Amino acid sequence: MATTKTQRIGIWIIAIFMAIGTIGSFAIIVLANQNSQTETANIQTLTAQYQADVAAQTKELSDKYYDTFAPYQSRVAPFDAASVTELKTEDLAAGDGETLTADSSFTAYYIGWTPDGKVFDSSIDGDSLKAPFEVTPGRVIEGWTKGVVGMKVGGVRELSIPSDLAYGESGSGDSIPPNTPIKFVVMVIPTPEPVQMPQALIDYYTKGAGAR
Repeated sequence: MATTKTQRIGIWIIAIFMAIGTIGSFAIIVLANQNSQTETANIQTLTAQYQADVAAQTKELSDKYYDTFAPYQSRVAPFDAASVTELKTEDLAAGDGETLTADSSFTAYYIGWTPDGKVFDSSIDGDSLKAPFEVTPGRVIEGWTKGVVGMKVGGVRELSIPSDLAYGESGSGDSIPPNTPIKFVVMVIPTPEPVQMPQALIDYYTKGAGAR
């Protein structure tokens, strides 16, 4: 059926609006993608800088404490598992800082080993130290919580920990079998100022990528 001139004009107007709508939608998608790419690039830059700052602090602390702590590797040796029936401590160096209690948060370097003399975990990595361990109450084995009581910041102590105050009947992975006593050398250091994460990164990871 033939259309009138008015109908043809109406069809063209509708087609034009549809075309504009399609182009507009495409432009919004392109802009959103560009904004997302810009944000992603910014987050990657901030993350790289934050990681570099953390690495720089780790190196600074390692340079400061490595020569003091590394010699305690000589304490690692096989020991009689049957002799470790209760928590025992031995102070290897006295500290001069704050005295720790069972409720203290603190920062430490450590070496841990099993009765066969094998190190299962250590802050020492070759000729440097890893980032120090930040300890908060309730987040470590009971042998640590009780074993550091009375230490002063700056001190070094050896802990002989019976299995029930360590990893008990469960053990820990392949390194620590069930019902295994363990030993640690622990050096408590002054807690460094935390490296501040940029607020943009906090917001990004708190809300989740794309949840804007």
